[in-house]
Amino acid sequence: MATQAPLPFDDINALLERHLDVEFSFLKTEEPAAAIARLSRADQDFILNWVQRVASLNIQLAYQFITYIIDAVANVDKKIIEAWLLHAMDVYDQKGLYPAREVITNVERFIDNAHERSAGAVFEEIAGVLAHFTHGLSGRQLQLRETDTDQIYTDSETIFLPTIVGRLPTEKDNFLIYKSMVAYHWAQTRFGTFRVRLSEILAQQQRPEEYLGLFHALDTLRLDACIQRELPGLFREMQRIKQELQEQEAIAEIAALTQELAEPERTVHDVVRLAEQLLGRVQLPQACFYQGVLLPEQVETCMDRRIAREKSHLRSILRKITEDIKGTQAKDASEYQYDTQPKQQANDEFGDMEITLDGQVMPLPEQAKALTTSIIQDLGDIPDEYLQPAGPGEYDPSFFQEKEEDPDDVWRGSYHEEGAFLYNEWDFKRQSYRKNWCAVREKDVRPVYDDFVHDTLHKYSKFIKQLRKTFEAMRDEDRVLKRQPDGEHVDIDALVQALADARDGSEMSDRLFTRMHRADRNIAVVFMVDMSGSTKGWINDAERESLLLLAETLETLGDRYAIYGFSGMARKRCEIYRIKHFDEAYNDEIRARISGITPKDYTRMGFAIRHLCRILNDVDAKTRILITISDGKPDDYDHYRGEYGIEDTRRALIEARRDGIHPYCITIDKEGRDYLPHMYGPAAYTVINEVRQLPLKVSDIYRRITT
Repeated sequence: MATQAPLPFDDINALLERHLDVEFSFLKTEEPAAAIARLSRADQDFILNWVQRVASLNIQLAYQFITYIIDAVANVDKKIIEAWLLHAMDVYDQKGLYPAREVITNVERFIDNAHERSAGAVFEEIAGVLAHFTHGLSGRQLQLRETDTDQIYTDSETIFLPTIVGRLPTEKDNFLIYKSMVAYHWAQTRFGTFRVRLSEILAQQQRPEEYLGLFHALDTLRLDACIQRELPGLFREMQRIKQELQEQEAIAEIAALTQELAEPERTVHDVVRLAEQLLGRVQLPQACFYQGVLLPEQVETCMDRRIAREKSHLRSILRKITEDIKGTQAKDASEYQYDTQPKQQANDEFGDMEITLDGQVMPLPEQAKALTTSIIQDLGDIPDEYLQPAGPGEYDPSFFQEKEEDPDDVWRGSYHEEGAFLYNEWDFKRQSYRKNWCAVREKDVRPVYDDFVHDTLHKYSKFIKQLRKTFEAMRDEDRVLKRQPDGEHVDIDALVQALADARDGSEMSDRLFTRMHRADRNIAVVFMVDMSGSTKGWINDAERESLLLLAETLETLGDRYAIYGFSGMARKRCEIYRIKHFDEAYNDEIRARISGITPKDYTRMGFAIRHLCRILNDVDAKTRILITISDGKPDDYDHYRGEYGIEDTRRALIEARRDGIHPYCITIDKEGRDYLPHMYGPAAYTVINEVRQLPLKVSDIYRRITT
């Protein structure tokens, strides 16, 4: 295959001006078109393609790229250049133009770290797996967050981890480094490192930094022994990684203490005592790869806030338990005193006591069990003052409840992403994802108890009876199983294939029969309902009627189903509206929520598909289906409208199919045939020409796609 001739100067200049919409005469460096014209055609195409992709994001960033790419393309592997540019675009999305320009201008540093990025584990890619691992550990449920600095630490509620780890040759081992960091900092909170106030101890030391380093080293010996007992498999991997990193072993004086600190009964108070004895007498060992740093002031600030909140919370729970058992007429709940007593069969530090009232063990709700676990984790036990039920006027739920962010605050300037689900969004122009681009929050639909439900059920009463009969037949129908080794009838298709195999000398199959089989339906369905402003009026009425008819008849069929609405305004206000969860029974409140569905803002679809697929993936079902009911194409008031929105939605649907989810779209948009085949495929959508027919058609479509 002949190579193409390089593009001439004039053609390159014209392409650059088209991509950047500007002339280059003001550039101080050599005119880019002339420099690019001297390159091979392959390099030219590579540069021009990326100029177009970067310019679709920001033209100034594309200027910087052209300035630095000419020399880099001849000397650097193109995969590294691609990673460099994608990283710069991600930084632009998250932090803005100037930090992204720094990434572009520091190309040499990026190249130096190319191995780390190619073989390393990246936090945002493995955060979900690490979170599952963390939540499976005992004790307080810790959060994971990417650190803004190079420091690795915990404040006793959150573990702060580096953006990327690439110290070892393989991604698998670098992931184990992350896992080791999580396990070690979990052990600090789980096994009482912070039960002493280090800031006060350090204030009494003449050499506080040296003391803190020695304390940290000694406590690591104690925590290593705890991890070895609790997570022996991971501990062995941690030791292997230590050897591969050739980390300096502890000196003899420190190593000799390993056996003493490894004893199960050793606590952080033993570490404090040993640190005071050894300060100035031993040389500090090198910190190991998972150790990070201790930040006592940050820990104590976080703990003080939590301790006060949890004390109030537990006393409020005990008040409620007392009133439920004793009754409010006997005497005030605050006059009772609870006690703790050891459990008979418990080896776990957090399961070794029970709360009793008048000698009787009190059954605690799950929330209270988690609370007592957290208190014991911080204090070592539950103090007596925690066991006094809250008195009159002390009960203030707002004090101990975590503050929930109001999604509407985005427009009042106080919005941030804490508590939101973050999802990528596909940018077809740059051919990559915008990382953590959409902030998604779930909101409840307010139930509306009006005449809508009664009127709809009356209006479609005959149709509902017919649907119930149809769905009952679907529930009880037999299925034909083909190509069986035995059965009631001959499978003609299988027989023809077997005879053909016999003629060409192949072995004939003995699976030549069909038989009837009654299979249990194992289906989970999410209905994704468009709640954009364009559905106002008849469309909204038709959607609500459709959902009500479906819900009434699906109860007959027995399929598991959930209903969610979606809408939003731009990427920071993406909203999912809970109408019915999988684990909720269909009742009057669900009917009232359906009645309460009202038009909201815009139709940004990609985030909704990704979020509802996440919900579907948690359901154990043989068949999982996502059915969208909408009135038009993806749209938002920003750049999402048009081709961008269609391509992001298409990519989200591709992701859904990869997860084994079957998406289907029901729309009343008469132009749907122009874009739905590209988004959903030729057989995964239905266009309904008449709005009034939507309630009648949706149930029929559901029957067809689930059989």
